[in-house]
Amino acid sequence: MSGSVGELRAMLAGMAPRLDPRRWRFVLVEPGNAPQLLGAAIATIREDEGVTAIVPARLAEELGMEGPDFARITLTVHSDLEGIGLTAAVASALAEAGIACNMIAAFHHDHAFVPADRGEEALEILSALQAGHN
Repeated sequence: MSGSVGELRAMLAGMAPRLDPRRWRFVLVEPGNAPQLLGAAIATIREDEGVTAIVPARLAEELGMEGPDFARITLTVHSDLEGIGLTAAVASALAEAGIACNMIAAFHHDHAFVPADRGEEALEILSALQAGHN
């Protein structure tokens, strides 16, 4: 496996965005729903106010948890956690098109969560951003 990429132009050139076909929802975890939510979550974060989990929208719906649904776009470049500018470049490109973007960084990849009904459009924008750096 190759190492991570930290230089901005290289991260953009190699980001190869991929749209996940599933829909995701950000929900608040409570004692009564923790086993179902945490078992299905792709990410969690603890804040002072509680624990947020990102779970399949279908599960959230089954549990009666309302909220907007998001599409996940994975930037498949192995971006360095200390790399500078990738999140800003992605969020700025999407913001120019009026698309909200919630970024999550993980060990290997960054993930952009955008409104579900704009996932394909966001993918096209990010693919064009990548093409402009190749």
